[in-house]
Amino acid sequence: MALELTFDRGTLLVLGRVPGVEPGAWPGVVWDPRVDAFRAPAWRYREILDRLGRGGLVPRDRVAAWKDWRLYAWREVKLRPYQAAALFAWEAAGRRGMVTLPTGSGKTWVALAAMASAGVPTLCVVPTRVLMHQWCHALARVYDGPVGMWGDGQRRLYPLTVTTSESAYRHMAVWGQRFGLLVVDEAHHFGQSARDLMLEMCAAPARLGLTATPPAPGPQAERLEELLGPRVFRARLAELRGQYLADFDRLTLTLELSPEERRAYELDYGAFRAVFLPYREQCPGGSWADFLHVAARTDDGRRALAAWRSSRRLLAFHRTKAAALRWLLAEHAERRVLIFTPDNDTAYRVANEHLVMPITCDIGRSERARCLELFREGRLRTLVSSRVLNEGVDVPEADVGIIVGGSGGAREYLQRLGRILRPAPGKHAVLCELITCATPESRRARHRELTLDNDLPTLRHHGAGDAAGDAAGDAAGGRG
Repeated sequence: MALELTFDRGTLLVLGRVPGVEPGAWPGVVWDPRVDAFRAPAWRYREILDRLGRGGLVPRDRVAAWKDWRLYAWREVKLRPYQAAALFAWEAAGRRGMVTLPTGSGKTWVALAAMASAGVPTLCVVPTRVLMHQWCHALARVYDGPVGMWGDGQRRLYPLTVTTSESAYRHMAVWGQRFGLLVVDEAHHFGQSARDLMLEMCAAPARLGLTATPPAPGPQAERLEELLGPRVFRARLAELRGQYLADFDRLTLTLELSPEERRAYELDYGAFRAVFLPYREQCPGGSWADFLHVAARTDDGRRALAAWRSSRRLLAFHRTKAAALRWLLAEHAERRVLIFTPDNDTAYRVANEHLVMPITCDIGRSERARCLELFREGRLRTLVSSRVLNEGVDVPEADVGIIVGGSGGAREYLQRLGRILRPAPGKHAVLCELITCATPESRRARHRELTLDNDLPTLRHHGAGDAAGDAAGDAAGGRG
């Protein structure tokens, strides 16, 4: 009996038997007695075909439903030299792998060229609805046929379709055999969560992952390589700045708390550490979520969490930060400025104090789009946001970024820097970060600089910090 491959709700069935062929010995393939056949995750489709091909076997293939879908014509996708090199590297790797390019350098155009080159039905998976609409607009510029969209109230499935990762997760068990190429934007969101199942349920043999901030070597990176392919190309900010990205300066203002703010901060943070440190000693492997669960069950724990939240509110926008922000906005009054805050409450405080437009998750899509359009026209010169503008939102006219607060991680920092690096004639961007000395803000900033892998020029620092306090470590070991 000849072998037959079929798609079954996000998995593959290997039907039939051939002497000398034992699929159960292949990675990921198991015997399923319920259907009297071997079963494997759909993402192993290409690997199974390769194994059979090496043995001279051509199975009856009922998986590749994308071959029945007709594509319209593609227009020319013009690429910069580094984008063309990224496309070549992906093609040379068998149309499977990850491309790492800085934010603002045109990862989308590499993907559009890859889709045109592959010439097969393609599913583009993006993390947000805003990005989904941006991808649809980009596709419409180079593809003559209809572009599908699944998400944000839209339910259109075409040979080229853009969807959010949440929708893909819910529907991939049905869609998994409809597309020959899977494009995953902001691929660093995968590799360590339940949403990886979406990648497993897709049979697309060609895969392209895009990211500006790939995960560090470790389990997540290994999982992404397994599901999307190895990193085939990387260009650094330092290589593209000044020609393909705007040149820029990075500044840091190291700020002091006022004496009364320092006393309040130390009181709150000390109350938090009095509960957190014993927990760390008893549960050295416990996560922050584990601590929250334990702390919420006792009066002391709840008081510690309240004190921690109070200390964070104080650091988010204390008096010196407010004064520094006023000075920076006056210095850059004629330029278009993005202000990044650690949370929505701080964004609204900044918006109220300076009468600038907040862009948060509370702002509807149509109002957000209108505000961004006014910003592009120059009728709004300043926007403030917590995380909505970190990733994906296209604001090419911004040329000054002010980080009032955030996670302090390298990924978030690079995403925020990328928001102001879209090139323009004569543009020189500025990213300024406000850091409170002798607090976790300063510790995280130092750690981030050590992990940026020489991708960025040296920071210019202003202000004086408490070196002894800064060296004391984080919550588990000191003030900062």
